[in-house]
Amino acid sequence: MKQAIIYLSEKDTIFKQIVDIYGIPEIPKRPQGFETLVLLILEQQVSIDSAKACFGKLKTKVITLVPEELSILSEEEFRSVGVSRQKTTYIKALSDAIINRTIDLENLALKSAQQIREELIKIKGIGNWTIDVYLMFCLQSPDICPIGDIAVVNTIRELWGLQTKEEMSSHAENWMPHRSAATFLLWHYYLQKRGRKVSY
Repeated sequence: MKQAIIYLSEKDTIFKQIVDIYGIPEIPKRPQGFETLVLLILEQQVSIDSAKACFGKLKTKVITLVPEELSILSEEEFRSVGVSRQKTTYIKALSDAIINRTIDLENLALKSAQQIREELIKIKGIGNWTIDVYLMFCLQSPDICPIGDIAVVNTIRELWGLQTKEEMSSHAENWMPHRSAATFLLWHYYLQKRGRKVSY
């Protein structure tokens, strides 16, 4: 990470300014596997804290948080712990894909980021943002920039004045092969400037 930040700071003074003002970001890590993907589904379009609270309630609802348990949980039971109908559908689709061996989460770490994306995107409710965060947090992929993330979009718009996601994605290519480190710096700036802390 240190080398990546040096590279980015030399490439663009904005990154150097972020580090000078706010310091080096903590690099979040999460375990690979089913539980993390369920949590990421819950985090879609809501705050991390809200998703974690819902996730905690879900874990108390079942004996163990595994695909076999969640696939048979009723919609009413999901709703009782704050899971929307749409996200219930997504979690069940993920559970069924694992039970039916459509996807093997344990072997994802052996594949390229593109191969992982191609496999996960086939599951209903698993979009590019969820895949990007899984790649970054769980598999430590070094060159991911989740342009679907609202904090990333808002920060790029603020610091570089870019307006469209196409412009942002194109500009982020300048940060290769360290787009993940760049993203962590953008999140760090976004949270620090607002005086917020997030526990991943």
